Amino acid sequence: MFPFSQPAWKSIASSKQETRAKRIDAAVTTLSKEVGSLDAKDEEYLRASAAEIVRNISEGKWLAVNVAAAYIRRAVRVQELHNPITEVLFSEAIEQAKALDEEFQRTGKLKGPLHGVPVSIKDQFDIGGVDSTIGFSAWSNKPAEKDAGAVQAIKRAGGIPICKTNVPQTMLNFECSNPVWGVTSNPWNAAYTCGGSSGGEGAMLAADASALGLGSDVGGSLRIPALYCGIYSLKPGAGRISRQGARSSNPGFDAVKVTPGPMGRTVQDVKMLSRVLFANVPANGFEGIAPVPYRDVTIPSKLKVGYYFEDGFVRTSPANRRAVQETVVALTRAGHELVEFELPFGPKAIQLFAGLTSGDGYRTLQSPCGDDPIEKNLFLITLGPKLFGWIRRTAVWAIETIMGDPLFAGGLRNSKHSNVADYWQKNKEMAIMNKEFYELVWDKYEFDAIVAPGMVCPALPHGGTTRLSPIANNTFFYNIIDSPVGVIPVTRVDPEKDQLPADWSSKGNQIGSPILNGGLYGPSGVYNPEKMKGLPVGVQVVGRHWEDEKIVEIMDVVDKALPRRDFGPGSWAPSKDTAGK
Repeated sequence: MFPFSQPAWKSIASSKQETRAKRIDAAVTTLSKEVGSLDAKDEEYLRASAAEIVRNISEGKWLAVNVAAAYIRRAVRVQELHNPITEVLFSEAIEQAKALDEEFQRTGKLKGPLHGVPVSIKDQFDIGGVDSTIGFSAWSNKPAEKDAGAVQAIKRAGGIPICKTNVPQTMLNFECSNPVWGVTSNPWNAAYTCGGSSGGEGAMLAADASALGLGSDVGGSLRIPALYCGIYSLKPGAGRISRQGARSSNPGFDAVKVTPGPMGRTVQDVKMLSRVLFANVPANGFEGIAPVPYRDVTIPSKLKVGYYFEDGFVRTSPANRRAVQETVVALTRAGHELVEFELPFGPKAIQLFAGLTSGDGYRTLQSPCGDDPIEKNLFLITLGPKLFGWIRRTAVWAIETIMGDPLFAGGLRNSKHSNVADYWQKNKEMAIMNKEFYELVWDKYEFDAIVAPGMVCPALPHGGTTRLSPIANNTFFYNIIDSPVGVIPVTRVDPEKDQLPADWSSKGNQIGSPILNGGLYGPSGVYNPEKMKGLPVGVQVVGRHWEDEKIVEIMDVVDKALPRRDFGPGSWAPSKDTAGK
C-alpha cells in the first residue's frame, strides 16, 4: 500500500456506494421521463396492502408500473434518511412492471398471486446479475449467476424485486451495520437501530418503501427487525422454505437451522407471501424441505393461549410487559382462555446458542471479513473464544462468585472453542430441551399458541448491542426449540405508562442477569421511555413445529382482537422520525 492511500476495503466500499447512488439517480431520471416525477395516487398506492395492490390491478384500476414507481420514489426518500438499501433494482423493476401490465392487458389474467407487488429482498438472497456481499468487501463485484429459490418463487408469482437490503456484519448480530454499506437506522427514530439481521427489510417495510419483504432467521433475524420497526413477520419452523441461493459466511453450520420467512405490513400480507414460499419445493428435492404447500386450517373459535412476562435471563421492561398484558386483555375480552405459566429453563437457550455457534471460535463466520474492520457490535458476541482458557475461567469465576451473576457467567463459559465431544453434547442438550419443553408446556397445558415478550426492551440505540447482545435470549429460545413464531406490533413506548416502578431495584424484584439488567436499567442504562417515545413494541405468537399455518391464523385473531393501532400501510411519514435526521 502506498503512503496516504486508503485500505482496499474502504475503496471497495466507496465504489459500491457510489455505484448505488448512480443507479438511484439513473432510475429517478428514467422515472421522471417515462412515468412522471410524482403521481397524485402515490399516497394511495403506499397506503395499500400487498393484497389490495393485487386486487386493484386485477380490477383494472391501477397499473403495476405506477405502483412500482410510487414505492421506488418512497424508497429513494427512505434511503436518504435511513440507509436500508444495498443493491438497487429500480430500473429492472420498472421494466418488469411494464411487462406485467402488457401481459395483463393482452390476456386479462394475473401472472400470479403477487402480480405487481413491489418486494424488497434481504441482501443474502442471490439475485442474478448483482452482488450478495452481506457487508463483506471481499464478496463485492462478484454478481450471482441466478436467483435464489425464494426469489424465483416471488418472480414467478408476479412479485417485483425493487432492491436488496442491508444486514449486520456476519449476520450474527442485531445492529444493522457493516463496513461496506454502513448503518441502517430505525424509521421511527434514527438514533435507534432497526434490528437485524433482516434490518434493512424492517426499515423498508415500516416506511412503506416496499410492500412485502423476504428475510431469514437463525436467532431472531426476522423477528427483531419486525419488533423494532412495528411490522409483521413469520419465522417458520425449519424445513418449510428453500434456502437455495441464500448466502452465509458459515454455510456448514446447521445445528441451529436458518429459516427464510416473509415480512409484511399486515397479517394477510405475511400469509400471502407464505403461500408463495411454502409452495416452492419440488417433492424429493435435495434440501430436504417438506413438499407441503400452504395448508388452509380451521382454528377453534375459543383458543387456549399461554403467556408469560419473563424468560428468567434478563428482566422484561415495563413497555414490553405492557405489550404482553394488553394482548392478554384483548384476547380475554374476545372470549379466549388465557393461562399464565412460567417459561421453563429460559436462560438455557443463550447457553446452548453460544456454545453451538462458537464451536470454532467464530473463525469460519468471520473469515470473509479479511481486512475489513470488525464492527464493535460483535465485541461481546465473539469475546469468549478470544480469551485464553485460564483467563476465561477466571473471568467466569469472578463474574459468578464476586459479581453474583451466574447467568452472564454461563453464557461466557459456553462461548469458547469446542471439540467434537463438546459439540455433540450441546446437540444432545438441545434435543433434551426440545423434548422437555413439549412435555412441560405443550403437552401439559394443551395450548393452541403462546404469547411471549418479543424482546425485553424496545429498539436499542446505535451501538447498544456492543454490550447487550445477549438480551436476544427471548428470540434465541424459539430457534433452539425450533418453533414457528409470528410477530405482531402491539403498542408504542409511552413515557407516562412505561417508567420503571419505584420498587424496580428492590431485592425482591431481582430477575435475571445483574450485569445485563444494569446495562438496560441502571443509572447509565439504555432504557429511557422519554427518548424511546413512539418506538414500536410487539409480541411473539408461538406454535408447535409444523403448525406454521395455524400460527398465521392465530396472528390474525390476535391482531383483530387488539384495538386499532397506528401500524400498517400508511402509518409512517418522514415527520414521524422523532430523531429528525
